Amino acid sequence: MADAFIKGTLLFFGCGTIGPGLGLGSSAMSSRALLYRRPYEPSAIEVIFDRSIYLVRVRRHRQARRYTLRIAAATREVVLTIPPRGTMKEAREFAQKHGGWIAARLGRLPEAIRFANGIIIPLRGMPHRIAHRRNVRGTVWIETGDDGERMLCVAGDAPHVDRRIGDFLRREAKRELEAASKRHAAELGVGIRRISVRDQASRWGSCSTAGVLSYSWRLILAPSFVLNYLAAHEVAHLVEMNHSARFWRLVQRLCPDHERAKVWLDVHGSDLHRYGLPQNGGQA
Repeated sequence: MADAFIKGTLLFFGCGTIGPGLGLGSSAMSSRALLYRRPYEPSAIEVIFDRSIYLVRVRRHRQARRYTLRIAAATREVVLTIPPRGTMKEAREFAQKHGGWIAARLGRLPEAIRFANGIIIPLRGMPHRIAHRRNVRGTVWIETGDDGERMLCVAGDAPHVDRRIGDFLRREAKRELEAASKRHAAELGVGIRRISVRDQASRWGSCSTAGVLSYSWRLILAPSFVLNYLAAHEVAHLVEMNHSARFWRLVQRLCPDHERAKVWLDVHGSDLHRYGLPQNGGQA
């Protein structure tokens, strides 16, 4: 699978190599690897640093060769991966040793912003203020105020505002990503089997060998030239399932200003994950 990864979303730190094996939870686990399982291990541990407590989820992985920490920007979850022969004692020591790293990385992440009345969010790269219209019929729509302010209006009761705004943004993202993908596919003379929109934490888009394109709905928050670039990127993978010079020539043909979009994602991409409550990566 060819993916367009979200830079800066997953942060890794590891040390020390421990022999390879097969991790907990693999359906193809060998009898030898079963010896490495720890049936009573906790699913999470606590790390204390500077009088703060950080919850760290632990997991074993069949291919891990060292202890590794990562932080998902979208969920702010800290995950410690343990190699098959690793011990919980070593895992705790490793996590505690890097408590400062955990605190620093989490501190750099922007605070999550729930979709609520009065909150300003980007839509196609332009700021829109959410305006709750409780007694008005409808769902979600866009208005421009007398002073030129862009507003994202939402009807219904207050507890439903976050979900309704999220659903609206997912629909808009799918509509525009489908249009852009089909336009680029027509230019290259290739077919698309299916297009889906998810809340992906580690990539902006992906393309399978079966012709299935998947995108992050959060691209609708970015300027339109960024969304167009991601569509061109994934459609180009329908021809070249790699990042060769030939692939980038196709991207250049479909999206001449792709370098501008790449720079924008490098600078602002991680900030897009702060908006809205997570909805378990739902697919549209």
